[in-house]
Amino acid sequence: MDKQRLLVIGANGFLGSHVLEAAKSAGKFDVHLADRSASKDAGIEELDIANAASVESAFQHTSPAMVLLLAAISDIDKCESAPQLAFAVNAQGAENVANACARHNAKLLFTSTAAVFDGAQHGYSEEDQPNPLSVYGKTKVWAEEAVSKLLPSAITLRIALVVGFAGKGGTNAMLDNIAARWKSGVPVTFPTYELRNPIDAATLAGVMLRMISDPNLALHGLYHVGASDSISRYELGIRLARRLGVSPDLVRALDTAIPGRAPRGADHFLLTNRIQTDCGIEFGTSTHVIERCFE
Repeated sequence: MDKQRLLVIGANGFLGSHVLEAAKSAGKFDVHLADRSASKDAGIEELDIANAASVESAFQHTSPAMVLLLAAISDIDKCESAPQLAFAVNAQGAENVANACARHNAKLLFTSTAAVFDGAQHGYSEEDQPNPLSVYGKTKVWAEEAVSKLLPSAITLRIALVVGFAGKGGTNAMLDNIAARWKSGVPVTFPTYELRNPIDAATLAGVMLRMISDPNLALHGLYHVGASDSISRYELGIRLARRLGVSPDLVRALDTAIPGRAPRGADHFLLTNRIQTDCGIEFGTSTHVIERCFE
């Protein structure tokens, strides 16, 4: 059977590494990897999504049937301090990729964020109106609208918080970073006032591949992913420390927002009824999500 040609944009990142592993395990994909930073040893070619010519060149070279767009500037504070760069990458970059998918008749799955919402209510469905507080959230709202208009067949997957180990250096994997600090005896601070429903990267990678490739699903539009319950970032830190055998003294509570940082929604609990109904997927509780990070 011919393998499905898949282009993963943002392959050098934390989530990209999990997608590659999941695609290898599935055994049905002809995987092509692209990132802003090329790596010939890893078979990753250079692709700058903010540059339309760079995007088109990669599409001509790989001729993908399916595209996972994971690349973005996800550092919310960096986006706030460099809004023009954030817009060029997160918004116009997504538009460039959607345009290329339309020209090459490729299916697109694009990752977005719960930060499109203001966090003023508990529980957001796909029908709720976005109201972003930060530059990052605004760039993602713009990208969602552009992708939807240019490519109605595209899937947009909103995520509140991804957790897990990357298995390699140089990524923004939260568990790798905090585990290294705890190992050195350095305490880590977690906000008590930010509620999220996390998802582990390995499960998310498998879900994305299924959503984009399963012909029996034929999905399009907005979907939310995440645990069935929400927890504070501080409670998440406590549970991770316990799971890693770390002293609770190394988990510090932050009760008020740090001045000068980008605004963040208090409650980004994404409701997952639609993906459960359309795909038959249930993610379990936050406890299940944490445990899967260590499997």
